[in-house]
Amino acid sequence: MSEKLVKIPGPDHPITIENKRAHVTVSVAGKVIADTRDALSLREASYPPVIYVPRGDVDMSALQRTDHATYCPYKGDCSYYSIPAGSERSVNAVWTYENPHAAVSQIKDYMAFYPDRVDAINIDF
Repeated sequence: MSEKLVKIPGPDHPITIENKRAHVTVSVAGKVIADTRDALSLREASYPPVIYVPRGDVDMSALQRTDHATYCPYKGDCSYYSIPAGSERSVNAVWTYENPHAAVSQIKDYMAFYPDRVDAINIDF
């Protein structure tokens, strides 16, 4: 994947998306459920960066879609998945913007994981 940096202008809420040049894995209950070298890093305003993994690099059979949904005025409608193997701790542990706003269209078909709802998110440079 070529180096790409997308910066969304906005003095009060900047969003920066860039390719993460690293090997990223996500594990739950001793099982790797995501493994990629094509992750994105999204920095939004003053929040910590979030790693987004391509859906094709996530073991979708390990996830269960939920009815939980949220809306972000900057990114759009957000859908959630739980990870049954992680029990109650992993409810709504994964989120995705299936039809994000045009300004952040790069995260379409990517998924993010709450660090406190999985065992580990490893990033090896």
